[in-house]
Order: sequence, then structure tokens, then C-alpha cells
Amino acid sequence: MLSLRQRALLGGIASGAVSVGVGTLAVFSYINSRVSDQFDTALRDRHTQLVVGLSVTTDNPDALGNLMFDPAYGTPFSGRYWQVTGSDGSVYTSASLFDETLAEPRGLPNAPTFWNTQGPENEAVRSIYQEISYEDGTVWGVSVAESREELMGERRAAQRNLLPVFTLVGLIGVAGSLFLMSAILGPLRKLRTDVSHRWDTDEGLKPDDYPEEVSPLVEDLNQLSRRNRDIVFGSRRQTADLAHALKTPTAILRNELTSLSEQGATTDTAQEALDRIDAQLSRSLARMRAMNTAELTHSRTDLSNSVDRLARLFSRMTEREGKQFQVTRETGLWVRMDPQDIEEVLGNLMDNAVKWCQKTVRVVAQVRKGNVEVLIEDDGPGIPEDNRREALRSGGRLDTSVAGSGLGLAIAVDLLNAYGAKLDLGRSTSLGGLECRIVIPTGWKRP
Repeated sequence: MLSLRQRALLGGIASGAVSVGVGTLAVFSYINSRVSDQFDTALRDRHTQLVVGLSVTTDNPDALGNLMFDPAYGTPFSGRYWQVTGSDGSVYTSASLFDETLAEPRGLPNAPTFWNTQGPENEAVRSIYQEISYEDGTVWGVSVAESREELMGERRAAQRNLLPVFTLVGLIGVAGSLFLMSAILGPLRKLRTDVSHRWDTDEGLKPDDYPEEVSPLVEDLNQLSRRNRDIVFGSRRQTADLAHALKTPTAILRNELTSLSEQGATTDTAQEALDRIDAQLSRSLARMRAMNTAELTHSRTDLSNSVDRLARLFSRMTEREGKQFQVTRETGLWVRMDPQDIEEVLGNLMDNAVKWCQKTVRVVAQVRKGNVEVLIEDDGPGIPEDNRREALRSGGRLDTSVAGSGLGLAIAVDLLNAYGAKLDLGRSTSLGGLECRIVIPTGWKRP
């Protein structure tokens, strides 16, 4: 389907072409009429001159040629001719006819009559004829003719002169259509921009800011946005309730397994199964929470504060184990993500780094190329390049010597994908262990 821009452009060009075409035909018709009238007027004037000249030479028509001073009458086939015919059939012509004669209309009218006929050598001419009675009683048929080629030449010249004017008018019409199209589409472009940035202000669109034809659409968008927001918030609330309801029974089971273990029972297999259940529930709940969240939530999180809060938690853990937890971050890093989601991603990655590191974990949060980037690296064994994809797969544990479910990276990937962000694994160039690079392409803002 054609876009509104294409429709407006094609409609403007079509209407401009029709307008220019109709206007051109109308003006050309008027010009042709005016040129023909001027041609006939000049022909009538020469006819009157011939009638006056004949009035003084009726007794000697041969002398009439001396009274017609137009040089074209003396040049053979010049395109300008005269002829007088006596009542006795005698014919006197201009030298330009060169022994040929002009046809006369039937009926020999006594009023001036214009008509198109054939001249010498089948030349198309326009002639005026009238039968004149003089005071001496003689009656003469007086004809003056001129080649129609001159008439057509004048018409063509007028059309050539006006054609550039109409071309310019057509171009102005197309330019006007483009300007009109831009003016009409302006509110729609504004609406598109406002809709794309509506999450930045957490405010609805104002119908009064748009033309009355667009205002109903704006109101519908506001209603749809509110409805979707309510659906998302309700879904997230239900997910939180479900998580709370599931964590209590699993906590009871874990306590029971601990008690049995203290009594000497072997519970390793059950503990591992319960860990996987917890992890799988966490991942499923995280995916449910992330579904459509990136598109429908207004949440914006100060990533700097989240990094600081998690850093305090993990720093205490690493201090107890004699390890270092280094943090370097810029201030005022804002991302368009739910705080719980981004902190769950960072928490999983930091937890993995602390588990596998030998002595040092380093976290760097900064802005690079317009994106917010978080780098988490350690000095542990890392992950071989061939196994990195497997590590991001659901439950893809590469080493079972450290407690865990193998779902932490997969949960992080799911949450980041929901917001259009990505997680890349590599080898740390400074520490030698695993490097986790988070790139969030959403907007960021300094206070």
C-alpha cells in the first residue's frame, strides 16, 4: 500500500498536471483565436485598401497594381495576393499570382466573407471576398488572400513563448504540492516522535497539541497505552506474588534437607535438584516479568546507583574470602530498564565472577559510542571460546565443581534481550579470566 507521502506526492503531481494541461489548452485556444482575429483584421484592412484603390481605377483596372504599394504583391508566390473580377468576366490580379487566379466563394456575396481556399500551386490561403458596386455602375468581385503558413507560424511562435511559462507553472504547482504535503504530514511526524519518546517523560500525549483530525487518534493512543501499562503492571505484580508463593515451600524443603543432612542422611542429590528447581523457577519468572516490559514500561533506572548497591554487597563477600572487588563507574548512567531486571542481571554476573575468580573481580560501567556498557571480568579460569555459546544456553553448566544451577547466564540473556540489550562473553585482557560485556542501547542521561 502506498504511504501517505507517496499518495500526496502522486496526487499533487496528477492534479498539477491536469490543471496545467487544462489551462494550457484553454490559453492556447484563446491565443489561436486572438491570432486568427488579428490575421483577419489585417486581411480586412488590405481588402479595404484594394476596394479604395479600385474605386479610382474602374475605367483602367490595369493601373490598380500601381496603387498597391506592398512589395509582396509584386513578388511571385510571395503568399500575399489580390484579385478583382469584373461583371464581364475580366480578371485582374497581383503580379504575385503569376498568371494564376484565386477561387471565389459560391453565391458571390456582397458582404465581406472570409474563407479558406487554395492559392497558386495548391498553397493553403485564407481569403476575404466581397462583391462591390461602384458609383459608375460597375460591379467588381474583390478578393485579397494571404498564405495560412504565416498564420500557423504566428500560432506556433505564441505557443513556444508560452510553453516555458506553463512548464514553470507546473513546477511551481508540484513544489506547492510538496510543501503542502510536508505541512499536512508535519503533525503526523510530531505524533510519531512524541510516541517514540513518550517513555522519557512518563506522560500521556496531549490531544490539544495536534490538529482536530489527529486528536481522536491521540486519545486512542493514550487509552491504549494506559491499558497496556495496566496489563504489564498487573502481570508483573502477579509474577511477584507467584514468586513469593513458590519461595516459601522451597525454603521449607531446603530447611528440611539441611536437617536431614545434619542427621547424617545423604541429601546431595536432593539439594542439587532443589537448586535446579529454584533456578528454573527464577528463570521462568524472570522471562514472564521481562515479556513486553521493555516496550510497555516507563521505568528508567540509574545504573550507577545499582552498581554501587551491588558492589557494597559483593565487596563484603570477597573481603571475607580474601579477594578484591574493584568498581569503576561513571555517574548518572540512566538506562530504560526496570530496576529489578537490571540488578538481577548484574547480580547473576557478579555472583559468577566472585565464585570463579582467584583473587580479583573488576566492574567497569561507562558510556561508549552512545550506549551504556558494563564490563565484569575476573582472574579465574575463564571459558574457552568454543564453549561460550554452551554457557549461555539454558542449564549449560561446563563445570560442576562449583555449586550452582548453570542458569545465571541464561537468565541474564533473557532479561537483556527483552530490552534490546546484549551480553557478550570473552577473555579479559587485563585479568586473564572471563569477561562479560553488557551493552544497553537504550537512552542514557546525566543529571
